[in-house]
Amino acid sequence: MSLNQRQQPLPTVAKHGLLMSSRASFSASQPQGIVYSFLFSRSGLLSVLALFLLLVVFVPLPGRRPMSALFYDDGPVSRWKDYTVARAAAFAARNDTLIVTSVSEPFLPMLNNWLISIARKKRQDQVLIFAEDYATLYEINRRWPGHAVLVQPAPDSNAAHDYGSRGFFNITSRRPRHLLDILELGYSVMYNDVDIVWVADPFRYLEGDHDVYFADDEVAVKPSSPIPYEQVKPLNHSHDLPPPGANGKTYVCSCMIFLRPTRGAKKAMSSWIEEIQNQPWSDNKPTHDQPAFNSALNKTAGEVDLYLLPQAAFPSGGLYFRKGDWVERTRGLHAIVHNNYIVGLQNKIQRFKDYGLWLADNHTDESPLGQI
Repeated sequence: MSLNQRQQPLPTVAKHGLLMSSRASFSASQPQGIVYSFLFSRSGLLSVLALFLLLVVFVPLPGRRPMSALFYDDGPVSRWKDYTVARAAAFAARNDTLIVTSVSEPFLPMLNNWLISIARKKRQDQVLIFAEDYATLYEINRRWPGHAVLVQPAPDSNAAHDYGSRGFFNITSRRPRHLLDILELGYSVMYNDVDIVWVADPFRYLEGDHDVYFADDEVAVKPSSPIPYEQVKPLNHSHDLPPPGANGKTYVCSCMIFLRPTRGAKKAMSSWIEEIQNQPWSDNKPTHDQPAFNSALNKTAGEVDLYLLPQAAFPSGGLYFRKGDWVERTRGLHAIVHNNYIVGLQNKIQRFKDYGLWLADNHTDESPLGQI
C-alpha cells in the first residue's frame, strides 16, 4: 500500500438500524436471535457484503497483488513520477546522511542482496535508490514507499548491461550528477554499487573530516597469483591519493565513495561530470565512468581533501575472490566486498553464492523489499 492509500473503514451500522421482522422477533431476546436478526436485516446484509469486498480488495491471495492495486496504481505512478530528489532525500536521511545506489530493473535481485546486508547493520532506513527506469521506480516504491527516486530523463535500461557497454556507460555516467545533487542539498552521502555486500559497518572506517573517501583496485592488476600478503596495503597505509601506475594513471574505484557536503567534495563531483563529458563512450573507444573519476581526483587533488580507505577493509573482487589465504589473514577487518573483476550479472550472482555472500534467496524476510 502506498503512502497515499488509506483503507476505508467498514460501514457503520446505525444505532437503531437493527430492525427485525416479525418472523425473527421471537428470538430477539436471545443472543443468537440478535445475531440472526442483524445478519438478515438490510443493514446486516450490507455490512457483510462490505466486509467481503474489503477482504477481496485489500487482502491478497498468495502470489497475487491485492485488487486495490487496480484502483490505486494511477495515484502512486503519478506521485512517484513527480517525486523530487529533495523530497526523497529529506525522507530517507538519518543524521543528515544518506546511503545511495543507482539501479535498473534487471539488477533488482542484486539490489536486494545489497539491501539485506545493510539491513543486518541496521542502516536500511537511510537508503535512497536512484532508479534508472520507471519500472524500477514504481516497483521499489510499491514495496518500500519513498525510498526510490528517478532523475529524468531515464536512460534505456531494459537489459542487464555488461561492463564496458554503451548501456552500462549511460547509467553509470549519471552517478556524479546524482551525488552532486545530494551534496547541494546539504547531506553527506555514501555511494555503493549494487554488486557490493556489507560484512561490517563501513562507517567505522570514515576517520577524520575529509571531503572525499574512496577505495582502490591497484593490487588486483599486479601480475602475481596468488597475491603475496606483503603486496596488499595494510590498515596503516598512506591515505593519500595513490601514485600513478605504469600507465601514468591511478586506479581508484568508483564503486564505494563517501562525500561530505563541502566545497571540495562538490568540486570533485563537478570535475567528474566534466571528465565524463570529455571522455564519451564510442564504438571505437568504449569507456566507463571510472577513468573519468580518476582524472577528476588527480586534477583536484590540490584543492580537495582526499582519503584513501584501507584496502584490507574495502577489498576489490580482484583481491577478495582470488586464490590464496588473504581473506583468512585479514578476517575481521573487512567492511564491504565488491564483486567486480567479473563480467555478467549471473556470473556475479554465482560467485556470491560460491563464497556464501548471496543472501537474496534465503533471507528475503530481512529485506525491506521482500522477495524479488
